[in-house]
Amino acid sequence: MKAIVITQPGVPEVLQLTERPIPAYSLKEVLVKVHVAGVNRPDIYQRKGNYPPPQGAPQDIPGLEIAGIIEEVGSEVTRWKVGDKVCALVAGGGYAEYCNVPEGQCLPIPGNLTFEEAAALPETFFTVWSNVFDRGQLKNSETLLVHGGSSGIGVAAIQMATALGHKVYVTAGTNEKCSFCEELGAEQAINYKTKNFAEVIRQITNGKGVDVILDMIGGDYTTGNLKSLADEGRLVLINTMNGKDVQVDLSVVMRKRLTITGSMLRSREIEFKAAIAQHLEKIIWPLIAFGKIKPVIYKAFPASEAPEAHKLMESSEHIGKIIITF
Repeated sequence: MKAIVITQPGVPEVLQLTERPIPAYSLKEVLVKVHVAGVNRPDIYQRKGNYPPPQGAPQDIPGLEIAGIIEEVGSEVTRWKVGDKVCALVAGGGYAEYCNVPEGQCLPIPGNLTFEEAAALPETFFTVWSNVFDRGQLKNSETLLVHGGSSGIGVAAIQMATALGHKVYVTAGTNEKCSFCEELGAEQAINYKTKNFAEVIRQITNGKGVDVILDMIGGDYTTGNLKSLADEGRLVLINTMNGKDVQVDLSVVMRKRLTITGSMLRSREIEFKAAIAQHLEKIIWPLIAFGKIKPVIYKAFPASEAPEAHKLMESSEHIGKIIITF
């Protein structure tokens, strides 16, 4: 099979399209012929040598989400059969023509979505569900603030939360991105380059703050996040793009009874990811099938142009998902 391989840690050009053996699959796995793979920021970190894959995942083939057709099934697989069209979350190896996947991490392609659209779902939707609704416990009429509103994570979070009846506020880096987020359903988008997001949140919530913040920035955003949370609010961290070492006023945490938490999905157990898949299929997949939630594709690259896909991801110019096609 053709596979996009990290030949050595470094710049995007270290990604090379080469030949690799088709991976083996276990009794409880399926082998998917990959049509499209999604590009995510963890792929960038892995390419640079800063995010080693978990044990058992391919060490030099990145890729955390795929869409395609099941080619083979393990003898203990009960749900899927050869020929089924699926999208799936994987621990690695998605940048290839074939990928083995635990059966519980596969989902049917909802509605009439294309492979390109379906490949934009797993990583971001699994991440948002796990962190906003499970870990962050967003419920009833609570409000959500999402940093990076025009990213793949942001696009998923805006649509999932608004479809379930929540007000969503976001930050983004240009007026164009802010307008896009508001068209997508965000109550208000804040240009973090021209405004202090914590001050804006204080004003638009009449001093109350928001109930949950999904943060992929960390660093100097942390103080503003704590100021932006309502009493009993929850800050959920999924990345630290601005740095992992911060100084905070812990009295704010105590006074407002805040919860600071976070997670990394990639290394979690198969059973944990399968449980997320079940929630998504029950609650979110029908909303996608009915057109209330739509994948947003910014640009597709052929496998031979994988370095260009990574350059675009690193530029942060995109709005929505970047994908690679085989």
